[in-house]
Amino acid sequence: MHLAVRYLARWNRTVAQVEQFLLSKGASASRAKQVIGRLSDLRYLDDRAYAERWIESRLARQPMGRERLLAELQGKGIQDALAENAIQDALRGTDEEALARRALKAWQRKGRRATLSQAVRLLRQWGFGEEAIERTIRDRFEHEGLDA
Repeated sequence: MHLAVRYLARWNRTVAQVEQFLLSKGASASRAKQVIGRLSDLRYLDDRAYAERWIESRLARQPMGRERLLAELQGKGIQDALAENAIQDALRGTDEEALARRALKAWQRKGRRATLSQAVRLLRQWGFGEEAIERTIRDRFEHEGLDA
């Protein structure tokens, strides 16, 4: 329990991350589950709250699409359904095109100029859907004259 609390003191963690940490430190699977249960009861561990905070922080630093958010949360051990729900709640009322435009603007603010193919590739890497990419690219290249 002491090891897990110290591990959590540094950063927010997911249940999967704490479990992996405890197992790597030699805890048995049953003891790790017991500690995780206790930490959850004490509200030190809450994957839903973790996902919500992580999404908010991630979108503030780098706008990205639903698919990228989902992949990154899954990589942190968040269960699919929980990740999907947290993303849905976080993006409720948010236009995916607006996020895509913000992402391209943030990239260009660093002194970069995006060609059409670069912009499409970047938006795909950032997890935006094809429809949002198509509309965003069409708008940006028609209205702002990005390089072809």
